Amino acid sequence: MELTPAELTVLGLIIERARHGYDLEQVIEQRGIRQWSDVGFSSIYYLLAKLEKRGLVHVPEAPAAPKSRRVYHATAQGREAAARTALALIEEPRPVPHPFLVGIANLPLLSDQEYAQALRTRLARVEARIDAVQVAQQAQAPLPRPAREVFSYSLSLLEAERQWLAARAQVPDDGQD
Repeated sequence: MELTPAELTVLGLIIERARHGYDLEQVIEQRGIRQWSDVGFSSIYYLLAKLEKRGLVHVPEAPAAPKSRRVYHATAQGREAAARTALALIEEPRPVPHPFLVGIANLPLLSDQEYAQALRTRLARVEARIDAVQVAQQAQAPLPRPAREVFSYSLSLLEAERQWLAARAQVPDDGQD
């Protein structure tokens, strides 16, 4: 893979539209990108510097004043690297470490009542997360296609988890799974 997921996230937003660092922070926050990526607030400028050093983004004109915001544009090389990396990430399913599975793997440490209550608590939190994602999605409409797809996929995963949790939280384990 040519780009890390964090690099691709930042570069993809610049390809969508030329942006400065503060603008990147705003769109990352508005779209809830930190829910599924590892782009931290403090890493945006670090990532921009790395992308610029590699020739994947550039600033067409130097800012007039030292405090002026630098607006980053994707280069042709940046667009090609982003496309190759995005294609690889979309095509190849990869296992994703999930702490929830670690918790389930340690069920012998919990009573049936503790497990059932934990599932009900998680279910309530997943439902609240679904609501929050839907609100964020609607507040930003119309969204560019990549953002719509991210929201759609995220909501699909949350809905699948909600269904699984709802079934597990209500049905005692009969040992048949």
